[in-house]
Amino acid sequence: MKRILSTLLAAWIYACCTAAPGGDMRIAVVPRPTSVIEAPGTFRLTARTPIVICDEQLRRPAEIFADAIAALTGFVPTITTVNAPAAIVLHLTPGYKPEEYRLVATRKGVDLTASTPQAILHGLRTLQQLVSAQGIPACTIEDRPCFAYRGAMLDVSRHFFPVEEVKTYIDLLSLHKINRFHWHLTDDQGWRIEIRSYPQLTAVGSRRAQTLVGRYSSKGPNQYDGIPYGGYYTQDDIREIVRYAAERYIEVIPEIEMPGHGLAALASYPWLGCTGGPYEVWTRWGISDDVYCAGKETTFRFIEEVLTEVLELFPSKLIHIGCDECPKKRWKSCPLCQQRIREEGLKDEHELQSYFVRRIEKWLQARGREIIGWDEILQGGISKSATIMSWNGQAPGIKAARLGNPVIMTPKWYCYFDSSQTSDPARYEPLSNIRYLSVRQVYRLDPLDQLAQPHWQQILGVQCNLWTEFVATLDHAEYMLLPRLAAFAERAWTGGRLGQRPQGVQRFRKTPPLSQAYLRSRRLPICSLSVRRHRIKNPDMRKPADLVSGLSHIWDRQICSHVSF
Repeated sequence: MKRILSTLLAAWIYACCTAAPGGDMRIAVVPRPTSVIEAPGTFRLTARTPIVICDEQLRRPAEIFADAIAALTGFVPTITTVNAPAAIVLHLTPGYKPEEYRLVATRKGVDLTASTPQAILHGLRTLQQLVSAQGIPACTIEDRPCFAYRGAMLDVSRHFFPVEEVKTYIDLLSLHKINRFHWHLTDDQGWRIEIRSYPQLTAVGSRRAQTLVGRYSSKGPNQYDGIPYGGYYTQDDIREIVRYAAERYIEVIPEIEMPGHGLAALASYPWLGCTGGPYEVWTRWGISDDVYCAGKETTFRFIEEVLTEVLELFPSKLIHIGCDECPKKRWKSCPLCQQRIREEGLKDEHELQSYFVRRIEKWLQARGREIIGWDEILQGGISKSATIMSWNGQAPGIKAARLGNPVIMTPKWYCYFDSSQTSDPARYEPLSNIRYLSVRQVYRLDPLDQLAQPHWQQILGVQCNLWTEFVATLDHAEYMLLPRLAAFAERAWTGGRLGQRPQGVQRFRKTPPLSQAYLRSRRLPICSLSVRRHRIKNPDMRKPADLVSGLSHIWDRQICSHVSF
């Protein structure tokens, strides 16, 4: 019965997934394209519709699109190199920018042209959203992104996500035309990457004795679940995920936290710390005073040997080294750290952090890589080549851009998706960060705000972040991402060319294409976005139980909410 109901609902959603009624236009695509010219008529997509590739480089994008269409419609389009009528034709043609594409749909077929396979996939993601039971609407779309860097971070240290779930996360990014996957692999609560030269990092550092239930209170009492928790990725797992992302033209940027947030490493090798331990993998959230000892040469040897293996696994030019929230308490009382300060002529512990960062930066540069770090990396001074990820608001990013550093804007007030989606989280949501981040607020993100035009070129792009202290499952992760990721993706893709953003965000209420398309592609009977839309249509509803009234017979998700726009 459940399977029948699921099939019927999927068919209903597919039939309803046409362009937004009234108002905007038939072409409802997220992110909104640069230019859309509508034309009369539709192209009927059938089981006989082929995908014609004019270059073998386009086979993988065509396969990804064919899989998406199969999940959406039930039939698998044929991929061929032979010209055919009534086809979707993919062309590689010089003259376009790297991620720019042109899509022309008529009654007779679809032509998609770009100069790179990556841009072709972008065009196919747009086309995927246009597919409905009524056909593909005739139109001409010309499109290109505003920012080259459009990133999303997943924290797997607080809670571990298996390989297949990470792939699903990457699929979600690809659908939204996100091209960087920032992978937060190490922290106080877990070390998640196999380092063969230091096996204790996963034998010890990947496991914690238990996990805090809810938020930590310094006044107590605090509750713990008493359940051992662990998990890590083998190097083969890492290669598989990097390859999977590369097939979707997404670059994976690894993050190995230092000099703070390293308690899992210190528990594995206590000589890395200032006190020598003993240490344990943290079972609660927050910031530990125990950090890497900056006065020991063995610390730097350890980091260099770890990074040597990291570089073998990740081809990314950028290597994220964290550098956020590093307390200086242990350094102030550590004789070796104080000796380092005197020997290097440093002013204080902040300059010691700068020394730490510069040393790692030089080592990476010698191997053809560049560092990226959170905005605390600016403390004590930093080189001009370091990329700054501005999370403490936009002010640090503005400062860094004026200094000449490349910047990625990721201010927590707009981009931290562990925040609640409602102003009343205790009533409507599972536990989340106490901040409140609505879809409208995400859509207000302006990476160039308060920055003079000569410095705009220093802004590489933007990134959203999903920290997982309170997010333990993929279902919960999807809930926290959608539909905010759609609003973020549009800001990342379009920049400031949309005009009045508060008005623009309203279309996420009435336009089903992107987030629903993703969840339909996973053949879910119903999705959190569907429930949110149900809630929006019924503003008098107040209780979570009300959100699924009339839908309980097909509801198989555990998370529902009152989402604020």
